[in-house]
Amino acid sequence: MKFPKPHTLKQIAELIDSNFVGDDNFQVLGMNEIHVVEPGDIVFVDHPKYYDKALNSAATIVLINKEVECPEGKALLVSDDPFRDFNKLTDYFKPFKASNTSIADSAIIGKNTIIQPNCFIGHNVVIGDNCIIHSNVSIYDDAVIGNNVTIHSGTVLGANAFYYKNRPEGYDRLKSCGRVVIKDNVDIGAGCTIDRGVTGDTIIGEGTKLDNQIQIGHDTVIGKKCLIASLAGIAGCVVIEDEVTIWGQVGCTSGITIGKKAVVHAQTGISKSLEGGKTYWGVPAQEARLVLKEMASIKRIPEILSTIKKIK
Repeated sequence: MKFPKPHTLKQIAELIDSNFVGDDNFQVLGMNEIHVVEPGDIVFVDHPKYYDKALNSAATIVLINKEVECPEGKALLVSDDPFRDFNKLTDYFKPFKASNTSIADSAIIGKNTIIQPNCFIGHNVVIGDNCIIHSNVSIYDDAVIGNNVTIHSGTVLGANAFYYKNRPEGYDRLKSCGRVVIKDNVDIGAGCTIDRGVTGDTIIGEGTKLDNQIQIGHDTVIGKKCLIASLAGIAGCVVIEDEVTIWGQVGCTSGITIGKKAVVHAQTGISKSLEGGKTYWGVPAQEARLVLKEMASIKRIPEILSTIKKIK
């Protein structure tokens, strides 16, 4: 997320009541998670395991819970609780704003687009031309929808990321200030849920088609012309490249990549990145031809044992 205008390091430190290392006027342009940070961004880190990753990332301001050596050209915000203070910044720069109408006055809706009854369209939503938004669709704030998009009933775009910190008193949610971006010529079935990015965008690429009852996690990026069948669950921060086919009831862990033109058969469990151009099946996902070959071999075990007995 980029701030509406640049801030100084000192101004940000005052907002969260933290110490800082760096020039008072060091420029701060925004805040982001580590996988989408750019120069000028704040990234937070609260575990020694990830200090080096954060300090060596593209972010130039690191919100950290220990004063460490500051890399050249960067600055530190030193906090006793970076998670809490990251949320404070979200509340300051992107506070929740209640709605009092079904379609916000700030929403922009393109030519020949049809919004069926009982839809909710939040603040600053942009919907392109020639779209059909069926009844009971909820589109949360800041979503961007391209041209020629169809969204069926009961779908929700822009709910919070499923991202929590386990504290002694319970789970503490990392607040979401990102967006959902739907490109041109996308079809989304009934009862789908696509979560907004924590600080960046969850993106559904041009020409992709989603069946009914699919969950897409925060900050996931789906490429062009993908097909995803019903009851698939895609976790956060996944990259699905162009022309991937995912069949029903597939489950996918976070932070992995599925390569271009991969095919994933029904009920597969994806626990690591998959190469493109191959077909997968099973739990954990393996090349389908290898799994079928193994199954055929297993079926031959009684025959093999019988042959061994005869030889003896």
